[in-house]
Amino acid sequence: MTAPLYAPLPESAKGRLVNSQQGKPCFTSDLSVNEFVLVSQAGFEPLGMVMGSSVYHVGVQGAGWKVSQELGYLSQAMYTARELAMSRMEAEAAQLGADGVIGVALRPMNYQFFGDVIEFVSVGTAVRSTDGQQYRNIDGKPFTTSLSGQDFWTLWQHGWIPRRLVLGSCVYHVAHQTLRQTLSQAGVNTELPAFTQAIYDARELAMSRMQYEGQQIGADGIVGTRVDDHRFWGEHALEFLATGTAVNRIRPDTVPVQPHMTLPLG
Repeated sequence: MTAPLYAPLPESAKGRLVNSQQGKPCFTSDLSVNEFVLVSQAGFEPLGMVMGSSVYHVGVQGAGWKVSQELGYLSQAMYTARELAMSRMEAEAAQLGADGVIGVALRPMNYQFFGDVIEFVSVGTAVRSTDGQQYRNIDGKPFTTSLSGQDFWTLWQHGWIPRRLVLGSCVYHVAHQTLRQTLSQAGVNTELPAFTQAIYDARELAMSRMQYEGQQIGADGIVGTRVDDHRFWGEHALEFLATGTAVNRIRPDTVPVQPHMTLPLG
């Protein structure tokens, strides 16, 4: 197998990772106490917090104000920026010898002094199996998931493993209404079909791209799906971002853990 490719890491990140591997290990983690205990019970040890960042200049794409359409140039920019951030987080995890990264948070950062620049930051806790087996993906990269430590424990106890935090993005321009349309709706309860259709189409594009990513890596399904909207480009332009964790069942003979019923006294 060829070595997996990652986005390059800055020297400052490389130095921190090297220092964390020298001397007596002292891991860092954004796991809560309950998450830490449950992840340990699942047979994984935290190695350290890992991060990826990408500061990206977003170009300009024109669109007719009467037309609802995807702004493909902007969709690609937002997708690439997030992928760079996640790839650098994966590279940090791989350098620590991790099997995966859990509790991943992927968030945007805006800076007032850069109106056309956005940063995406991806942060999570790198973990490694303690049973001597390797649970990286078939491409050699650590698995990634936004699931909490509790959800990771539940998934693992039922024979499933996360594969990758998959995403789909769509930046969409929603057409303006004409003055006649606006006046005809004044004081009336009525659906706005053009707006409904445009926003529906944008969400569908984002979700279908996320599902395609899961299919490309051979996932059995996607859990923890959510669809968020972001407004970075002013009036009538918005982004829909679909994210979820692609999973595979690796131990089909696992006996599910049965929950215990508790009743309060008194």
